[in-house]
Amino acid sequence: MSERTTDEPNPDHTSDQPTIIVTDGGRRSSGAGWLIGIVLLAALIAGIFLFMRGSESETARDNAVAKAAGQVGDAAQQVGNAAQDAADNLKK
Repeated sequence: MSERTTDEPNPDHTSDQPTIIVTDGGRRSSGAGWLIGIVLLAALIAGIFLFMRGSESETARDNAVAKAAGQVGDAAQQVGNAAQDAADNLKK
């Protein structure tokens, strides 16, 4: 611990004695800032990972819906062809 004496008068102007400021040599960090930074970085990485996984499942769902719609279209085409064949057979 070190002491430093300044020549400034007392701020209250109640005495002519100098103000004594006691310092311990500098600012020290407890590491809490680093810990908070690491936790925030981990949360950011987890959020990005979950967002990407959500996008993949959404793409898979969209592909499944498109495939099902294509199958419904194919089935409708087959029904239309069968109806046309039945109509053609009635005309003969």
